[in-house]
Amino acid sequence: MGMYILIIIAFGFSLWAQFRVQGTFRKWSDVPAYSGMTGYDAARHMLDSNGLHDIPIEPVRGALSDHYDPIHRVVRLSEPVYYENSISAISVACHEVGHAIQHKQHYPMLVLRHRIFPIVNFASGIAPLLIIAGFLFQWMGLLGIGIIFFSVAVAFQLITLPVEFNASNRARDIMVAEGYITNEEERGVAKVLNAAALTYVAAALISVLELLRYILIFVNNNRD
Repeated sequence: MGMYILIIIAFGFSLWAQFRVQGTFRKWSDVPAYSGMTGYDAARHMLDSNGLHDIPIEPVRGALSDHYDPIHRVVRLSEPVYYENSISAISVACHEVGHAIQHKQHYPMLVLRHRIFPIVNFASGIAPLLIIAGFLFQWMGLLGIGIIFFSVAVAFQLITLPVEFNASNRARDIMVAEGYITNEEERGVAKVLNAAALTYVAAALISVLELLRYILIFVNNNRD
């Protein structure tokens, strides 16, 4: 019963994190950056100053759909981030460029994440089927295999955490050093990036608790 309560709390934390990132983004979207730079301007300058002149920046539809594509080596920014000159816009844009810099410098955790992604993609697809089948037919061996596959997906989420925090730290340092933001504006940048990071923390927490629940069920059934 205690594990179920923890999982419910974790889901509540995840919902709160989602609302917070949206609310924080909206709040600081109304605050223009003193530098006047748009998300595109900041991203382009940050890429160029780090020798990444060949990486394009593309606008994409959708809210908070920003990402760095390591396969095609392109930074994609949602339209509000791409065109606006707010604290939120340049914070998110520079965070994504932080991933591009990680890629260039072969940041170990990002390299690891890229290498295991094909395995994770397969494991995350088959794990739920194996776990459900294990429960339905009471095949503990099948459940055990499902847990192993699910563990790979959980490991991927845990590896993602330092990747995201490192990208944010790189972004903040460069934004201040290059004058994209003033020292006073750094507070707003921190709030935007920290709110976004919470969503990754919440997702990882839920996955870890789910994994522990499956392991406990597996162990208890094997004792019977």
